[in-house]
Amino acid sequence: MSRFDKYFEMNVKDVVEYALMKTPEIGWDKNSIKAIIPAEHGNLNYVFRVFDDKGHSVYIKQAGLESRISKDMKPSTDRNRLESEILQIEDKLAPNSVPHIYFYDTTMCACGMEDCSDFEVMRDAMLKHETFPHFAEDISSFMVDTLLCSSDVVMDHREKKELVKKFISPDLCDITEKLVFMEPYNDINHRNNVFAPNAEFVKEQLYEDEDLHLEVAKLKFKFMTNAQSLIQGDLHTGSIFVRQDKTKVFDSEFGTYAPIGYDTGNIIANMIFAYDNGLATDDNVFCDWTLETIEQIVDLFIKKYNKKFNELASEPMAKVKGFKKWYLNDLLNDTAGYAGTELHRRTVGLANVADVTSIKDEKKRLLAERINIFVGKDYILHQGSFRSGADFVQAIKRAKKAAKATL
Repeated sequence: MSRFDKYFEMNVKDVVEYALMKTPEIGWDKNSIKAIIPAEHGNLNYVFRVFDDKGHSVYIKQAGLESRISKDMKPSTDRNRLESEILQIEDKLAPNSVPHIYFYDTTMCACGMEDCSDFEVMRDAMLKHETFPHFAEDISSFMVDTLLCSSDVVMDHREKKELVKKFISPDLCDITEKLVFMEPYNDINHRNNVFAPNAEFVKEQLYEDEDLHLEVAKLKFKFMTNAQSLIQGDLHTGSIFVRQDKTKVFDSEFGTYAPIGYDTGNIIANMIFAYDNGLATDDNVFCDWTLETIEQIVDLFIKKYNKKFNELASEPMAKVKGFKKWYLNDLLNDTAGYAGTELHRRTVGLANVADVTSIKDEKKRLLAERINIFVGKDYILHQGSFRSGADFVQAIKRAKKAAKATL
């Protein structure tokens, strides 16, 4: 018997004992093993880094009974099981692109994963305006390999349906459906974080635009009903580890079967947040890199999608003339739409981003937020207009001009 045979929320002392018990294969030095809570420990879970003086280390991630961001949110503690299994699938589809999983413990609702502390969380790095020349290549490969290859285009339909059933996550999907597709457009639960000087602009542009609401409603229902691919589900720059030579995606607890464009759109939106920050500090070199990277991500994704589709499509009807182009155009529509909802919800919703909230100058922050609102609306209202990386970037430039005109 062990005290870890019954669930409780661990502290740094508990987690040392737990790591010794759960990961004996690591070969710990028991005299120097210790644990800390790293700075980048997310909104939902409790994360610990366990390490010793001989270079051994592991991350332990435990699901709490309440989310860290809000006690109103009580997602199922099964979310770490979902994340562990999704990471293992992603590792098979896109090797070395996610942290290695050592174990998952159903009792403690905890998993042990590879320590990536030699990487940096991408959002933190980009707040210092660091650039990563291989990122567009890495993330476009990860998305094509994991998203297309977990779809009906490639997978056996029965096997795919078993995964759909396995990765149904009502609690976490409920969070997405409220925080992304509802609250930014009506503040129905009175928990939006709206920058006070921007309140009237938000009311006019987001809360009172019925044409926008209709398109967001369509995107919400598509998210809820189109089990297209196994998405990461929260693919932002706070869920990506980077080095100059390597990229790893983590935090797949929101993973589920949903539209491919939800992941691809989230990446584009979060690169725009980085652009906002560069603009606020007049860092033209960094701004240029963010826009070039957005363009490259889209264009590389399209190129790799076409190649992978030709190589791996197994569904006979997916090989019908014209289907590949139709399927791509549909996911590009979704990419634009879901980029728009991510831009809005991170600007006015419950979970803001430091790229924008760290901007101290009021006028510059207003400019950043209004760029996000304008480009988000452009993406959502004109989804069929975005067929290349240049199309996505031109919308950002239009939004910048429109936002400046309001100040």
